[in-house]
Amino acid sequence: MPMRMNSKESLLRRTRSVCPVCLQPLEAQLVCRENAVYLTKCCPQHGSFETPVWRNKVDFEQWRSGAAPLAEGEGLHCPDNCGICAEHEQETCCALLEVTSRCNLRCSFCFANGGESAEQPPLEKLKGAVREIVEKCGNPLLQLSGGEPTMRDDLAELIRFAKENGCRYVQLNSNGVRLARQPEYTRSLAEAGLDFVFMQFDGVDDSVYRRLRGMELLETKLRAIEVCGACGLGVTLVPTVVRGVNEMQLGDIVRLGAAHSPTVRGVHFQPVSYFGRYPANPDTADRYTLDELIAGLCEQTGLAQSVFRPSRCDHPMCGFHASLLVNPDGSLRSLATAPSDSNARTTACQNREYIARRWQRPKEQQSTVSFLECGRSEEIPDMQTFLRMMRTSSFTLTAMAFQDAMNLDIERLRRCSLHVYDNGKIKPFCAKYLSAVKP
Repeated sequence: MPMRMNSKESLLRRTRSVCPVCLQPLEAQLVCRENAVYLTKCCPQHGSFETPVWRNKVDFEQWRSGAAPLAEGEGLHCPDNCGICAEHEQETCCALLEVTSRCNLRCSFCFANGGESAEQPPLEKLKGAVREIVEKCGNPLLQLSGGEPTMRDDLAELIRFAKENGCRYVQLNSNGVRLARQPEYTRSLAEAGLDFVFMQFDGVDDSVYRRLRGMELLETKLRAIEVCGACGLGVTLVPTVVRGVNEMQLGDIVRLGAAHSPTVRGVHFQPVSYFGRYPANPDTADRYTLDELIAGLCEQTGLAQSVFRPSRCDHPMCGFHASLLVNPDGSLRSLATAPSDSNARTTACQNREYIARRWQRPKEQQSTVSFLECGRSEEIPDMQTFLRMMRTSSFTLTAMAFQDAMNLDIERLRRCSLHVYDNGKIKPFCAKYLSAVKP
């Protein structure tokens, strides 16, 4: 049931979504009103809904250029009974496997709704899942997630099995607590073949952690970075960005990450989405949008907006990337030298290799040359030095704006390359974790 527009709205695109209450598929529209873009929809049973998806801090049409709209009759049954179907437009770049529902924290925001008392699947079942993932997805980047994956004492065995059985890269999604407290455990993961760590890192003072994670964790996070560095593991910091909590610390997080280069390979921002566990009665009208994140980063770091490029593997509105180098003083310089081809599409394989190059820690034998070779000069002396600097001093800013039941856009979902293993099926991430918005 399409919504009626008022005289102050302009229709930008028709798409499809779901009712946030009953999750039934619906027609939806992207409309521009009062210098913002809203996703609007109307459920015959539960009424009308809208939520902002873009606040025009970045030109909306230019950013999403090249993204084709849904054709007539497409996406009618998505995401009902979802898997990677014939209509899905992207193969698997990263495959996520939940290895436990247990967690050693009780965060106020958690897409997996993890807890301490949950059961853990047996190791042999997880090995079977890895075999299925490789069979269905080729040689993916495997993300081990949870809950908190380090609640498993046998995690190193699973990592070793995954690397020996066709997973090209293995990534650990972790809060960092056990990594910090048990260095020998962390080293066992590295020796088993772990490639890099995606570490929850929400801010640079403990007021942020008290609000989002329920305890003071900054020193633990910094210790985890130190331990990972000693084990040769690259770390990507992953802040969940919540308006009024930590959006004023974007630049500080980037600077802290750059100061810990080359262990820290970059920052991957995730504007908060409303699925799994989150505080009751969220004001989704006040959500933090991807373009606001870009504007905030530009303001707080001094980087130009042109540094940030839309995803060309997933849908442009799903994320961005910025390729940088760390200067000797800890500041950042862009590697972008020419305008991006906004219509270019990359394959899941190409995107996976880009991610791996940027997030892996350089081998020790490659790490003897640093940016300091260039001295005080702003010019890079030769190509050989540049390539060595790329291995040792590269730094990447990325983001993923996950979708929930309020802002789910099927046009976006069909280009998802982050997939989740779910009892024999491979599902787009936002379809797997989609849950009705709490009243």
